[in-house]
Amino acid sequence: MSARNIVDLRKLLAARFPRPSPPPTTVLPTGIEVLDRIAGGGLPKSAITELIAPKASAASASLIHALLRSAQRDQHFVALIDGSDSFDPGSSDNSALQHLLWVRCRKAFDAIKAADFLLRDGNFPLVIVDLVLNSVEELRKIPQTSWYRLQRLAEAMPTGCLIINRQSLVSSAQLKIVLQNSWKLTDLEHENAISNLRFHVQRAHLKSQISNQQSAIQ
Repeated sequence: MSARNIVDLRKLLAARFPRPSPPPTTVLPTGIEVLDRIAGGGLPKSAITELIAPKASAASASLIHALLRSAQRDQHFVALIDGSDSFDPGSSDNSALQHLLWVRCRKAFDAIKAADFLLRDGNFPLVIVDLVLNSVEELRKIPQTSWYRLQRLAEAMPTGCLIINRQSLVSSAQLKIVLQNSWKLTDLEHENAISNLRFHVQRAHLKSQISNQQSAIQ
C-alpha cells in the first residue's frame, strides 16, 4: 500500500470513527504539589473549597501568590476577591499579574456579593475569596444561606471557588482544608518555601477523589 493510500485510509477511519473527546476534568490543579496531593489532584471544580488559616502568618498570602504563578504557567485567569483590601501585588511579577482580576473590598459582605457576580459569570477557572483579615464578628453576620447560594452558583459552572478565612464558617463547602503553618517573614526567604506548607483535610465530600484523609502532609 502506498504512502498516499495510507494517509487516505487514516483520514477515512478518523472520519468514520472519531476519537471521543476526553472527559472534562473535575479538578483544577494548583501546581502546589502538597496541596494537589491531599486534595485529590487539585481544587474541585463546580464546588466550594474552604481553606482555614487559623494562625496569624504570611502563609495564606504566599499561597495566593503561588496560585497566581500557577495560573500564569497554565495560561488561565484567577479572580481574587480581596475582602479587606490587603493583597500586595508587589509580591508577584507583572507577567503573573496579567492573569489576575483583583476585586478590592473593604467589607466581607461586599466580597460575598462580588463572588456571587463572578460565579454567575463563569469565565474564571478559579475564584478566590480572601477573608483572612476580616473580623470574626463581621463574618458571623453572613447568613448560611449566602454560602449555599454561592455553592449553587458554583455547581452550575466549571469553576473552583476557594474561600480563605480564619475559622470554619462555610457549611456548604465540599472540601475543608486547614493550613497548619505559622510563618514569619524570614521563612519566606528560603528557596521553595511554598513547598513547606502543611495542610490537613478536615472534611471532604469528594471522598472518591481522595483515597484517605491524611493527618498532615509536609
